[in-house]
Amino acid sequence: QVQLVESGGGLVQAGGSLRLSCAASGRTFSITAMGWFRQVPGKEREFVGAISWSGGSTKYADSVKGRFTMSRDNAKKMVYLQMNSLKPEDTALYYCAALQYYSDPGLVGSWGQGTQVTVSS
Repeated sequence: QVQLVESGGGLVQAGGSLRLSCAASGRTFSITAMGWFRQVPGKEREFVGAISWSGGSTKYADSVKGRFTMSRDNAKKMVYLQMNSLKPEDTALYYCAALQYYSDPGLVGSWGQGTQVTVSS
């Protein structure tokens, strides 16, 4: 089992930036990819982005492409989500996830507890 802890959420004005961090522990040798998801009350959790653990390839949802960037530090077992040009519609609870496969972000092995991001207009 992989344990994940997110941090870095907060309140920011529209147009601002935030960087979320996710610390992985436990069976980290089993990680093949990591992802970020977000959820607002009353809606389904949606995919934000994914990064392969070995090669560092990334992919993003169209809604965040060009504004959000994922990176990872394998030695520190950390994954980051740099969010720029934030919009009020980015407001959500953001979750870090350990994915079964980079090619299929829908298969999640472990979830973090979430960190709240609120963007004011």
